Amino acid sequence: MTNKKTSASRWVRKVIQQQSSYHVPPAGDFIKLDAMENPWPMPEEINQAWRESLAGSHLNRYPDPQASELTQRLRKLLAIPDEAGVMLGNGSDELIQVILMALAAENVSVLSPSPSFVMYEVLARACGLSYAAIPLQRDFTLDMPAMRKAISEHQPAVIFLASPNNPTGAVFQQSEIEEILELAPGLVIVDEAYQPFIREGYEDFMSQLAEYPDLIIMRTLSKVGLAGIRLGLITGHPDWMTQLDKLRLPYNINSLTQATASFAIEHWSVFQQQIDEICVERDRVFNALSSLQGIELWPSDTNFILFRVSDNRAEWIHAQLLAQGILIKCLNRADTALENCLRVTIGRLDENDIFLRVLSELLLS
Repeated sequence: MTNKKTSASRWVRKVIQQQSSYHVPPAGDFIKLDAMENPWPMPEEINQAWRESLAGSHLNRYPDPQASELTQRLRKLLAIPDEAGVMLGNGSDELIQVILMALAAENVSVLSPSPSFVMYEVLARACGLSYAAIPLQRDFTLDMPAMRKAISEHQPAVIFLASPNNPTGAVFQQSEIEEILELAPGLVIVDEAYQPFIREGYEDFMSQLAEYPDLIIMRTLSKVGLAGIRLGLITGHPDWMTQLDKLRLPYNINSLTQATASFAIEHWSVFQQQIDEICVERDRVFNALSSLQGIELWPSDTNFILFRVSDNRAEWIHAQLLAQGILIKCLNRADTALENCLRVTIGRLDENDIFLRVLSELLLS
């Protein structure tokens, strides 16, 4: 490499130059409780059969461009209405990007509650869109007066509603989402990435697609044991899917992803058992955290728990946990709703026990 300067600073858009790359800390040999992953690998009883299923993948050929067989399996698994269109993506991130690229134009805005999934804002700004973040209430529920006012003022082309929300773990009230659907002048994306972990009694919005033509539902397989294959989907009115599909990159779902996802759906009962175990562990960890002094936490319908520590010690506790080989997510931002907040993903029973033991010791020190 020479010392000669490039012209990157001249041609790369300022909004990109001002952004930071999405940082993923190296996991090493840590107990990894930071990324909302299923803590178990492919179950041993089906591992060999999965490997054999990949043998039929012809890697010298491009994959099925529409992933037709996999799409049909997903329709059945997720109870997607026959009349709804479906588009698969290389993770939900690609689908968010496609939606925002399709809507990108001068003076177009995007709206979402805050805090929520960071990629809504990152990708909106990267696409040249303005972004309105509407603060949640103290208990991380929607501030509906503020949402009504923001929708009226900004007239957003798209509203993102992650329910259950990341990083709070909260499910938004169905009646409030329905009101937003009625008020919205454009698309409403209900991001149900954590739908598999919702407690009984909540109805997702899949059955309401026909009622709301500007509703798109987003799902992913990343949280239930398949994060490594990067598969997400959106479903909604065929008019929207037809337009969005024009921006989907050709062959975006590779052959190994298609084969692995199809295999997993055939053996879904195994993954469902893991989901059920995660939910049991989530409740156990929540109860254990509730018993600790100096902890404030919020109920979760996801595979993670958000909690706040007292005495401005979030950064210190995060660092001490890291020093002992435990990786969780530090969300601390001064003077925000997430001040002194940490987020822990539910791991295996032994991993959770180590985390709880070390955390309790740190809180007493």
